Amino acid sequence: MFIDSHCHLDGPRFDSDREEAVARARQAGIVNMLAVGTGHGPGTLDCAVNIAARHEFIYATIGIHPHEAKLATDADFAQLEQLARKPKVIAWGEIGLDYYYDHSPREVQKEVFTRQMETARAAKLPIVIHCRPSDNSDNAWNDCLNLIEQHWKPSGLGGILHCFTGAWEHAKRALDMGFMISFAGNVTFPKAQQIRDSALQVPLDRMLIETDSPFLAPVPYRGKRNEPAFVKEVARQIGELRGLPAEDVGNQTSQNFYRFFSLPSSVR
Repeated sequence: MFIDSHCHLDGPRFDSDREEAVARARQAGIVNMLAVGTGHGPGTLDCAVNIAARHEFIYATIGIHPHEAKLATDADFAQLEQLARKPKVIAWGEIGLDYYYDHSPREVQKEVFTRQMETARAAKLPIVIHCRPSDNSDNAWNDCLNLIEQHWKPSGLGGILHCFTGAWEHAKRALDMGFMISFAGNVTFPKAQQIRDSALQVPLDRMLIETDSPFLAPVPYRGKRNEPAFVKEVARQIGELRGLPAEDVGNQTSQNFYRFFSLPSSVR
């Protein structure tokens, strides 16, 4: 079995065949999906909650992406606090820092990130981290991990470094704080050797796999819209690195997902 631990099922790229894409994933052996609920920022913060409500096997997150940090208001935080009480919501994210696009000023990103860690802690939800540095720099990783150490580590709730692209040293710092490391379709890209190096070092029992649909379609689907069924290609690549069948990687990362979120593995 396989679990897509991070997919964006909302938005226009799935409007024409959302239910068909979910059905294709199920037919491919994807037993659960975690729909990420940042949407397009304020006004769409309940997008994943609504999708999860229609499918027993789909869970949801809530949060404000760093891209939209500059748009966040007190009303948005009040809405998130209400959404956090929904039974299918199991994590807060994706939240963090993005210094590559800088759609929001970096100081604003930090403020909104820190505030979301505070509200997630009150809701007793683990966090899902987005971290993207500017080219050839560790600046976002250092800032992000420093903020987590200061504002989140004492909670003991842990989290997930989603779509991990950093070096082993970054993964190690997160692992030491109780985080899981999640790998996406870019682990299959020809120039992604640093990601593959990290995927070889992260303990298999601390790893998750994801698509980050509709982005980052893995080889051999690169250039197409990504969808949850393709998470098997991530498992295949990690299996090749470790000398394991893709099915073994899928089974292990699925059990990791259930254990981390304290979920029954029977909801399929």
